[in-house]
Amino acid sequence: MQSTLTSSAVQSHTAGLLRDGLRLKDYGKSCPTSTLLAVLFTACSRLTSLFAACNHLRHAPSHETVRKALHANLPGLVSLERRLNATLGYTISRSLRRCLRRRRQRVAIDLHLRPYHGQPSVSPDELIRGQPKSGTTHFHAYATAYLVLQGQRFTLALVYVRDGEKMPSVLKRLLRLCAQRGVRPGLLLLDRGFWSVGVIRYLQAARYPFLMPVVTRGKKADKPGGPSGTRVFQGWKKGGFDEYTLKETGKKGRKARVGICVHVRNRMGRRGKFGRERLVYAYWGWKPQQPRAVSEVYRLRFGIETSYRQLGEAKAKTCTRSPEVRLFLIGVALLLRNVWVWLHHEALSSPRRGRRKYNLERLRFKAMLAFLQQEAEKAFGVVDHVLTERDVPIGFTSTRRRGAA
Repeated sequence: MQSTLTSSAVQSHTAGLLRDGLRLKDYGKSCPTSTLLAVLFTACSRLTSLFAACNHLRHAPSHETVRKALHANLPGLVSLERRLNATLGYTISRSLRRCLRRRRQRVAIDLHLRPYHGQPSVSPDELIRGQPKSGTTHFHAYATAYLVLQGQRFTLALVYVRDGEKMPSVLKRLLRLCAQRGVRPGLLLLDRGFWSVGVIRYLQAARYPFLMPVVTRGKKADKPGGPSGTRVFQGWKKGGFDEYTLKETGKKGRKARVGICVHVRNRMGRRGKFGRERLVYAYWGWKPQQPRAVSEVYRLRFGIETSYRQLGEAKAKTCTRSPEVRLFLIGVALLLRNVWVWLHHEALSSPRRGRRKYNLERLRFKAMLAFLQQEAEKAFGVVDHVLTERDVPIGFTSTRRRGAA
């Protein structure tokens, strides 16, 4: 038995999901919800702004009308974040939800920074300072939780992070959202940005097993007295296990004790480097067998970096200061990616004994975005001309220079 997945079916499902999940409403007769979503899908597919998408579609409303329609549908940051997370949950099918109830899952958590050039919209805590990137040290920060389930990678939760917000509170918000999806983390794979006493003490008190890289700090080996702090583990000749007590600064600083795993391997030309390298991890709540196995388990977290790459392939551009609009565009890009994963699980996979086979070559992510753009162009047409102030010569034929052979 064979069937066909059409671009209209993809567009109808995606538009219905966003319309119902985000509670979008018509902005008068000039810009109903279907028109707003068509312009939005075009901007996401072409990686342009809503202004450029309106200019691309022949019969679309003006960019000012679309801008007003978008702002009319955006609530505050708290409500918008709640709606986006509820819609992310709708993209997990019933069959996958049954798998979530059976056993605990491995969940990856990361802090994603988007470079920002400009001033905050209302409050200075909208922006976070960080290491220079793309010519700026100011960023909009978003924390995400990510699940690998039966070969499929879903974004479970998205939260907006303000400047000065403690990492334990960010982690608590993400884990609460994961619990609402029915996910019970069996092992948390964290980014090195969560290496702190507060985060470790919270996870130990909440009984969440975790694995994260260790940030190298302390004196170097060539200093008097030898290496100190976590830099000691960079001098190991062989892999192994140990324990380490992390301390906060100050006399009354808190402490946290974790297990340490050191995996020593050859670089073999990775990133243009050769020689030996040490991968140092901190863990708690589980008992790894070999250092190599710990490194292989942590590699599952790298899938979240793939989701960020695909986020960049579907995020519409904007120059607005509004954190609500920026969060909305980030959430829509992640929702489009989750829809793509859902389509492969429900419609494009091949049934077989044991576990279904996924055929990613049948519909690439960019191809799905092209489907959405095609439906918008069918409905509104495409601008295929440009106004000029000079006469355009009919036909462009190549001419040879005088005297050329």
